[in-house]
Parts: sequence; structure tokens; C-alpha cells
Amino acid sequence: MSKQKSVRKFTGYHATMIIVAFFAVVVGVNMVMARFALSTFGGTVVDNTYVASQKYNEWLEQARDQRAHGWTVSPVIRSGDRALLNISDADGAALRGASLVAVAEHPVGRTEPFEITFSELRPGEYQSVQMIPDGRWKLKLLISQTDKFMRVLQDIQ
Repeated sequence: MSKQKSVRKFTGYHATMIIVAFFAVVVGVNMVMARFALSTFGGTVVDNTYVASQKYNEWLEQARDQRAHGWTVSPVIRSGDRALLNISDADGAALRGASLVAVAEHPVGRTEPFEITFSELRPGEYQSVQMIPDGRWKLKLLISQTDKFMRVLQDIQ
């Protein structure tokens, strides 16, 4: 007694279904990946690269001027729901009477940026007036005193 196995033929229908299934998987994965990419993209660093390139030398000059002040800014830390930082002058003494304003931005742009002002608690120690929401934030600080100013970019968690 012999058993015969039935052999199925590979037809054009089977080839078509394999090709259609392959491309359906490729298109499906591409759509999922594109959705993830678009939902997590925080925006551009520079809106117009040509304009930024024209201002580059000006920005370098401003950075040299800032270094000439000799100010030292401590890392921004959380103190409860406020931001706290210390600033010292070129001699290492507390920088008194400076005006601080910051723009807080979410690192991936999930919320609108908002402005924060700071008040001086003690000489050289500044605390934000507004509350900082939980999470990670980029603070773009503008520190000014008389005719001197300094721009600092720091993260706070």
C-alpha cells in the first residue's frame, strides 16, 4: 500500500498573494514609522539657515563679550516647584542686582514656551517667580546688569 501525497501547484495566484503581502507589510511599517517620527519631532533648530549663517560672526562676538564679563552661572536646580541658580562675578563674589528673564521650552516642543522671571533671594542667588511644571525643560536665560548681558541655555529636570 502506498500513500500518495497530493502536491499543490504553485500558481500565479500564490505568487501574486506573496508579492501583495510583502508590499503591504513594507507600506504598513513605513506608515507606522512615519507616524512616530512626526509625533515626536520637536521642530527646527533654525528656521532659516541662510539668515543664521549671516548672523554667525555676530553671535561669536557676543559670546566673546559675555566671556569678558567673567560671570559664572551655576546649573539651574529645582527648589520645590521653582528654579534656583547662583551667579558670581569675575572675582567670585555674588553678582548683585542682576535682572533675569528666561523662556522655558519643552525639549520636544510638546507645549508652548512660556516666560519666567527671577527675583533675588540673597546676593547672587536667584529664584523663579513662576512655577516650573514637572518634567524636563530648556531654559533660555537672559541675565543683565547695567549695560552688560549674558545669554545662557540650561536644562532643568
